Amino acid sequence: MSDDKQPPTSTTSTIAAVEGTAQDTSIETAIDTSRRGLLKVAAAGAALAATPLAGFPQIMKREIKDITLRHIGVSYAVQRAIAEQASKDLGFKVQTQNLDTSASITRFVTQPNSVDIADMEGWQVKVAMARGIIQGIDSKKIKEFDGILPIFTTGVYEGRKISRQGISPYEVMYTDGQKASKILEGRQQWLTFLPQVFNADSLGYRPDKVGREVTEWKDLIDPKFKGRAAILDIPNIGIMDAAQALESRGDLVYGNKGNMTRKEIDTTIAALIELKKQGHFRASWSTFEQSVELMASGEVFIQSMWSPAVTAVLEKGMPCIYAPVGIKPNGKEGYRGWCNGMGLMKHLSGKKLDAAYEYLNWYYSGWQGAYVARHGYYSPVPRTAQKHMTPAEFNYWYMGQPAAEVIKSSHGIAIAQPGSVRDGGSLAQRFSNIACWNTVMDENQYMVQRWNEFKAA
Repeated sequence: MSDDKQPPTSTTSTIAAVEGTAQDTSIETAIDTSRRGLLKVAAAGAALAATPLAGFPQIMKREIKDITLRHIGVSYAVQRAIAEQASKDLGFKVQTQNLDTSASITRFVTQPNSVDIADMEGWQVKVAMARGIIQGIDSKKIKEFDGILPIFTTGVYEGRKISRQGISPYEVMYTDGQKASKILEGRQQWLTFLPQVFNADSLGYRPDKVGREVTEWKDLIDPKFKGRAAILDIPNIGIMDAAQALESRGDLVYGNKGNMTRKEIDTTIAALIELKKQGHFRASWSTFEQSVELMASGEVFIQSMWSPAVTAVLEKGMPCIYAPVGIKPNGKEGYRGWCNGMGLMKHLSGKKLDAAYEYLNWYYSGWQGAYVARHGYYSPVPRTAQKHMTPAEFNYWYMGQPAAEVIKSSHGIAIAQPGSVRDGGSLAQRFSNIACWNTVMDENQYMVQRWNEFKAA
């Protein structure tokens, strides 16, 4: 496996170079959301909860034992330890390859026959559908389909419609048949992709340095943290984190933080440039390792952060909290949500397609859901993940209850003591408070241009 350490690149330009066109630039420029280095945390967790999966028909195993499925995507979603367990349980080989987000979508579009399972975020689903490279997934063949959280299937959770700022998984979930010619609104039999891992991103902070609780995005730009704050340097995501902070401070109200107008982009970048000139930002980061080092060293007190990076800081013995933004009665703030899912490439047919469906069903059988929980992520089907976790683990990670025992990470390192509660509480608390979803804006090229001006200021 590899995890590209190069700066984010434009998928539009890459595709254009190969195909001689720059069509659909609003959705083809990549969000480089690779949770770089996550595999270092995850690889050692393969031995945890490694209960072999039973129940797959033995005749099917014999018929497809010589098949190899190629699952391609970013490292935080496509993990070798998960593929190894699937191969063990299913009786055929699952081969993974990690590419950053830009390289992944370019691979899907320009070399579709070299991929069997495309791991995609919602905005990538739009690209794949526009290019006609994926086939519809028959929900009737997904054994646990009725167990998928309504976040994905109906766009409603805990009695509230999920945010439509950015590209929510629900709005790209359904299509018109196996040929998958268009995305449809509302629940359908056929799916564009099958959600497999998701989370809610927030601010991370060092409580020993900050000295108080952080619950609002505006704390990222609080003058008290001048020279000790950092922001995510992946333009499509970093600008949404900045927008959350500016909106929280009362500078402006965005129509859609996931699809800003040029005026909103200009206002946001102007504010970032002013903060930079004032020396507010100690650093910007674009890799998992950078964010961990900045926080663990104490060089930065508060920053945009990913859940497994918070876990990695805790593993180093340093206090770190994932801010529970939006967990307040007024509901004015919230997390930035993301979801990766699996798409079936159009060339799959016959026994290989049968094997692909077995693989999709395996993902919902519980082992993967329990595995990713230990570094802070969620499965779309919690009820099966629960079967592969101890009661204390499930209650801590999913239900937000106080730990009944020492809670360990995927590394097997203690990260939470008895009585402690997961930052942000339960899954329901987090996903009842999503402000926006990862996306690519209509004005993406202009936004990236302006972001580069901020970086150069």
